[in-house]
Amino acid sequence: MPLGERGGWERSESRYCGVETDFSDDVPSLLSFNISTGGFDYVLALLMNPSYRPSLVEGKGSETQVLPVSGSDLVLAPSQWSSHVVGKISSWIDLDSEDEVLRMDSETTLKQEIAWATHLSLQACLLPTPKGTSCANYARCVNQILQGLTTLQLWLRVPLVKSDGDASEGLTDSWELWNSFRLLCEHDSKLSVALDVMSTLPSETSLGRWMGESVRAAIISTDSFLTNARGYPCLSKRHQKLIAGFFDHAAQVVVSGKPVHNLPKASDSNTEGTQRHTLRSYLDYVAYLFQKMEPLPEQERIELGYRDFLQAPLQPLMDNLEAQTYETFERDSTKYIQYQRAVAKALVDRVPDEKASELTTVLMVVGAGRGPLVRASLQAAEETNRKLKVYAVEKNPNAVVTLHNLVKLEGWEGIVTIISCDMRFWNASEKADILVSELLGSFGDNELSPECLDGAQRFLKPDGISIPSSYTSFIQPVTATKLYNDVKAHKDLAHFETPYVVKLHSVAKLAPSQSVFTFTHPNFSTKANNQRYKKLHFNLPSDGGSALVHGFAGYFDSVLYKDVHLGIEPTTATPNMFSWFPIFFPLRKPVEVHPDSPLEVHFWRCCGSSKVWYEWSVSSPTPTPMHNTNGRSYWVGL
Repeated sequence: MPLGERGGWERSESRYCGVETDFSDDVPSLLSFNISTGGFDYVLALLMNPSYRPSLVEGKGSETQVLPVSGSDLVLAPSQWSSHVVGKISSWIDLDSEDEVLRMDSETTLKQEIAWATHLSLQACLLPTPKGTSCANYARCVNQILQGLTTLQLWLRVPLVKSDGDASEGLTDSWELWNSFRLLCEHDSKLSVALDVMSTLPSETSLGRWMGESVRAAIISTDSFLTNARGYPCLSKRHQKLIAGFFDHAAQVVVSGKPVHNLPKASDSNTEGTQRHTLRSYLDYVAYLFQKMEPLPEQERIELGYRDFLQAPLQPLMDNLEAQTYETFERDSTKYIQYQRAVAKALVDRVPDEKASELTTVLMVVGAGRGPLVRASLQAAEETNRKLKVYAVEKNPNAVVTLHNLVKLEGWEGIVTIISCDMRFWNASEKADILVSELLGSFGDNELSPECLDGAQRFLKPDGISIPSSYTSFIQPVTATKLYNDVKAHKDLAHFETPYVVKLHSVAKLAPSQSVFTFTHPNFSTKANNQRYKKLHFNLPSDGGSALVHGFAGYFDSVLYKDVHLGIEPTTATPNMFSWFPIFFPLRKPVEVHPDSPLEVHFWRCCGSSKVWYEWSVSSPTPTPMHNTNGRSYWVGL
């Protein structure tokens, strides 16, 4: 039965627990014992007798031989095969062996077992760990098989180890092994990894890299469990944290091995008096770990459908937003509280207390939308006892209708003047003391805030205040296998040259973020230069090993006014704010980076007469093609 049941449970994929079994030619009994009696959800079972070798039956009437599979497809209903069995490919196969007979036997057996698994409609098959340090032929054969698969997923079994450079015992760095294999298989989305969790774990940094990989299962040996004071199995704190991370990233746990705990006699039988499954106590502990996880906060639950979902950034300058989009942004109370704080501080600085009843501050909200910044500004005026005159400038005629209704409803007719016009082309009748805008995108300037505010600042007084006063974009390299595969699935260049807004989840952040472009307002230079270039160098932590960079996560941080900040850059992110997801800049070809080889990255913000676009590339350790040259795939229209 599933590890946990909760209404609207947000970790549905990871709530199933499997058990690794020995070969059995009685599959119904195998399922009955492990699922009905044991409580597991599925078995990880060999599909063919492990003693089988094709070369031993050749020339001995092989044309009449029946493959020694675990049982006829008729012994289970198709739905049972699909939901309760994950096939395990014979562990003896070695497709890179120097022994030609073994190599040929291995290739034949692999193809036969995958064909049988496909016939049974299994959802997944576990491939054995590559032997030795070379896996080129193994990967070649798997890649051939992957080309013909439609629904069957292949999991490559990889021990979760990080070597110290000594491969004398055949152990190699688990990530290096996985990366070599999946690159030889052309990053096929039907190939995932199943990690063998050992009693000793690599560093936290090394473990964190796996959260950006397509890990489908964590196979935990009974040898990895400790013993608690009552004699029952438990896991170390580090193992618990790792398993919780896998649960949160849709990976399932599989229990493997023989029982190694001498449990109290009272636990040998269940309430019906029948013999308990020998691994039931391990399953119970895994279920305990699953059930003690904290439920996601309400906002996180709302955003579940956006996790790792690629969205093209908004183009509010070219397109008019819809009511539903406005409503989503207006629900973000944290953002408007910050704006209210910033306006309040600006009003107090602008008008001293002794003149509060005499002076009226002219405040312009440019890009007023449906009025949330107008409301925040008026609340700041009320809070500080300052007099305010507001101009609400909005180009979207549909939003202007809402603004008029709001002003009438709230009785703001004598305070708020609505201007239905593009802020860049409006000729104001008077200068503003404070200019308030909400034009920032996930990357700060990607929705053309610099261009818009450069055009609007002409009606700001020379000593006027812009809110925000500055904003900075940031990037950091990430491993993001799912995002890369989703972009790759489009099979064209344009999608690899498009930055996407995405709620990052199955992502490993490989180095701290670094600043890219900063814009300050007001900017009264003769001609604002919004075309920018930045070269950045990233270094991976030395204790985490190598990693594959699939692209760059982008963020922003802004100074609204003085010490009032707003942003999504991870180290300074505004708590409980959801108006912006990060932006993702993909790489056409992932780059492998080692801790001793800095990653050199180049970013450009380019401006033309009718559009603005980004270009990006990597020059070291391995050069990549230039992305989005001349804005050929993605741009923001002026």
